[in-house]
Amino acid sequence: MIIAILALQGAFEEHQKMLQKLGVDSFLVRNLSDWNQPKDGLIIPGGESTAMLRIAKDENLLEPIREEIEKGLPVFGTCAGMILLAKEVDNDDRSRLATMDITVHRNAYGRQLGSFYVESDFKGIGTIPMTFIRAPYICKVQEGVDVLSTLDGHIIAAQQGNQLVCSFHPELNDDIRVHEYFVKRIAANRK
Repeated sequence: MIIAILALQGAFEEHQKMLQKLGVDSFLVRNLSDWNQPKDGLIIPGGESTAMLRIAKDENLLEPIREEIEKGLPVFGTCAGMILLAKEVDNDDRSRLATMDITVHRNAYGRQLGSFYVESDFKGIGTIPMTFIRAPYICKVQEGVDVLSTLDGHIIAAQQGNQLVCSFHPELNDDIRVHEYFVKRIAANRK
């Protein structure tokens, strides 16, 4: 198994380290030739969604990534990754990948100073550490989207088919279970 990690901006190295802990091979995607390598899944990290979108457009990556996700490539988006995957963002009308039937509210927890850490339940895993940095949350899901975690009445993790998203940064803690959950979904998808 090999997982591509979008490495245009953000916490891509931290995701790569989590995959290494699981013994899963990965490579970084910075341009179209990187993207065209064989892969079993994709991680879109947290970071600055506007910067990621701009660079992805400049590198002609948006459409090829969207096409592969729509064809079934498993994808895991954290924080900004969730924003890129959302079909709607209620306070941002820029075009993005828009492959998941969710509506997201950007910077829902405030500015950088509003960052925080909690431990909360994640369906199918249990209680896990969650680090939120200028995090979005999901304000609305369409039919077919499974809510995996909520916090204070807001959806912070969900999945739909081959897509998994969360508001928080699992790559910034030592707990590997969310990445393991994604890897197991890829393995099940390959059978």
